Amino acid sequence: MLKPVDYNERQHIGYRVGRAMPADSQAVWAEAFARRAPQRRPLSVLDLGSGTGRLTPMLAETFGGPTWGVEPHARMRAQAEADPHPETVTYLEGRAEAIPLADGACDLIVMFLSLHHVRDRAAAAREIRRVLKPGGRVLVRSQFSDRLQPVDWHVWFEGAYEAELKMFPTTTEIEAMFAAVGLERLALDVVRERYAASQAEQAERLKTRAISTFEHLDETAIEAGFSKLDEAVARDPGGPVYGDGDLATFG
Repeated sequence: MLKPVDYNERQHIGYRVGRAMPADSQAVWAEAFARRAPQRRPLSVLDLGSGTGRLTPMLAETFGGPTWGVEPHARMRAQAEADPHPETVTYLEGRAEAIPLADGACDLIVMFLSLHHVRDRAAAAREIRRVLKPGGRVLVRSQFSDRLQPVDWHVWFEGAYEAELKMFPTTTEIEAMFAAVGLERLALDVVRERYAASQAEQAERLKTRAISTFEHLDETAIEAGFSKLDEAVARDPGGPVYGDGDLATFG
């Protein structure tokens, strides 16, 4: 496991711009979550590691019940609180190892690209199990190192792919984490979404350095990567940029 990333230091500055999710991509994820969530409505939902709240309002609107965004980094959470959001959404300070909710509070728990930041997985699994209602579901959107393939931007930044192999857990590790508290993997879906309208837009987003992988790269490699990326975009700004993401369901 690599060093922890403190989003209060730098990551919060460009996160909303760098990790903004187009409306069509939000719709794709809403459908993917709904397909694996309990079918009853409304559902109480926990967005665990909610960051700047880019998905929390969508979860509230999709499932209709009280929705909590739990985030440990104050500067990320402050941005979420400042943005318009449904009255059913509440943002709370907390982390996966210490969730500030009552036992059995949640029908659905979503971890969207946050699990790899958890330092004590055993403690997190116990807390997730504690706040999950009987028959509830846990949806984990993550990369898994045993399934990870190089993506378009890795080619420009030396060491990026190798860093992500170390960042992300394997499917076996996560299955064991949840099995220890009586939750089994029910599904593993691959969800395709649009990241940006063009490679030029993707490049501008990457320059915010809102992807935590950059925290594990050498500064010289980062500068060289952006230089090569600028040259490539100048030659061809390209069309829409798509990518695939894994969504594991536990229950």
